[in-house]
Amino acid sequence: MSEPHSPPAHLAVVADIGGTNTRVALARDGTVDRDTIRRYRNAENDSLETVLTDYLGQQNATPDAACVAMAGPVRDGVGKLTNLDWRVDKRAVAQASGATTVAILNDLQAQGHALDALTPDVLTPVLPGQPASPQAAKLVVGVGTGLNAAPVYRLGGQTLVPPSETGHVSLKARDAGELRLRDWVARKHDMPGFEDVLSGRGFERIYAFLCDEDGAGAPMSASEIMAAQDEDDRARRAIALFTRLLGAYVGDLTLITLPFGGIYLCGGVTQHFGPHLASATFTEAFCDKGRFSEFMRQFPVHILTDDYAALTGCACHLTELHHLGA
Repeated sequence: MSEPHSPPAHLAVVADIGGTNTRVALARDGTVDRDTIRRYRNAENDSLETVLTDYLGQQNATPDAACVAMAGPVRDGVGKLTNLDWRVDKRAVAQASGATTVAILNDLQAQGHALDALTPDVLTPVLPGQPASPQAAKLVVGVGTGLNAAPVYRLGGQTLVPPSETGHVSLKARDAGELRLRDWVARKHDMPGFEDVLSGRGFERIYAFLCDEDGAGAPMSASEIMAAQDEDDRARRAIALFTRLLGAYVGDLTLITLPFGGIYLCGGVTQHFGPHLASATFTEAFCDKGRFSEFMRQFPVHILTDDYAALTGCACHLTELHHLGA
């Protein structure tokens, strides 16, 4: 008797649009084929549709589904990139890809959809926390060109990742030094938000603020500040202030969402700050919540080091949509 045939693989195209580059890959049944990942420079293309048409032509692929992760807010299948003059439209993606199932996600939503597929080798522990139910809420926080966060919930077999723009909530100050920082940023931005200090450019603003406070020194790029930390006290102070502000911010989001399943810090800036996030500076700021300080220690915190997690999240989301539609 012949063996039953396996069902054909569910082929999808997934894309992750950043401020500078767009990564595109093929995925089968929720798993990204890493050999197919290609990177396109956004400055050399006028739209996502141009990228998809070129990519699928080179791959000679006709996907069943497509999912795009983008750095910007998405509403009703349409998104506008925060740091790029591209408009991402669900219908245009369907036309360019030929896919019948299409989803557009904020990039942090995509990271959230990837969490259950992550392997231990791409997670660096910051705080051990306590074990939790597989259904427990999680939180993903992205620090890079911008700042954002998204809670992640499991309901039965479905992953729910509500969109948000938490990087743009009003910047708050907890002491006189942070108040001076907020006022300094406010002179350049009418309504300073957390992204104005907790991002790559935000880190540079913190250093420039300290130069202004000291009455000496000149602003530097983020990479120059990190490179100077061994001999530049101001660079070390900027790193410490950034780390403390991030710890407090993540702690506030933790109290809002109660992610007993863990907190996952991702993004290019997060990875550069990895050793500092594992320090007492981050932990103390994260836990500094008055009578809830001990309560905060039950939340596991990890640094996510997989650069392709958003692509994985897109693939996982499409697989869930496929099963829901079956």
